[in-house]
Amino acid sequence: MELPFRIDLEGEVAVVTGGSGIIGGMFCRALALCGAKVAVLGREAEHGLPVKKDIEEAGGEAITVSADVLSRESLEQAKQEILNQWGKINILVNCAGGAVKSAEVPQDQFADAKEDMLNFFTTDMGNIKKELDLNLYGTMLPTQVFGEAMVGQENANIINISSMGAYGPLTRIPGYSGAKAAVSNFTEWAANYFAKSGIRVNALAPGFFQTTQNHALHFNPDGTPTERSRKIIESTPMGKYGEPEDLIGALLFLASPKGSSFVTGVVLPVDGGFHCYLGV
Repeated sequence: MELPFRIDLEGEVAVVTGGSGIIGGMFCRALALCGAKVAVLGREAEHGLPVKKDIEEAGGEAITVSADVLSRESLEQAKQEILNQWGKINILVNCAGGAVKSAEVPQDQFADAKEDMLNFFTTDMGNIKKELDLNLYGTMLPTQVFGEAMVGQENANIINISSMGAYGPLTRIPGYSGAKAAVSNFTEWAANYFAKSGIRVNALAPGFFQTTQNHALHFNPDGTPTERSRKIIESTPMGKYGEPEDLIGALLFLASPKGSSFVTGVVLPVDGGFHCYLGV
């Protein structure tokens, strides 16, 4: 992995929830390349082993830790394991989250729903709750557990993951959009709450990124873009999807002990201008 720039995180200890995922793993590797010791958190610790291996082969230090972001007991055990290993925690990246496929409303407007087609009225609220829990509660609870260990630490900062859905509701995913709007709100609340306690709290708000996970949703089998993909590109002033690596610079800026030491309560868009374009 090549970094867009390098910050000095020597001696720092970073915890990344969802660290075994595509984006979370990338964040783990980037923080390690800057000198941080990284705890790769995931529901199954072994899923983080490829990330750990990459970090160690690059000369860094990492451990994999099993943790469920919806379980206080699990997170408390993970925190103690990390503190036993390295004695402190400076950085928390709340990367666990995402949309729940079964919570999707399958049309942009109710008028488009055909007879016997699933629609908002038939959406299982239990699936919406899963989405809210994973994204909001799964950000607040790790902040509560790990944040307690961060009070008084040098360069203590928390980085949450919001979304373009926080700026305005995206069609078809009301639960996800609502949850990410709440993450942005919580980020600002926590930034104020911890402002005099030495912990900065910020968030990234990614736009649309092309990954192997969402490729089938945005492109047809013949490689042509779907209608939804066309709308995304037309609504992004830069006229393209982002690459996952485009998030690294924003992450490192917010994690920097010098470059962003006076930055807190910011939800930073990384979106090719999507959030500021109204279509006309």
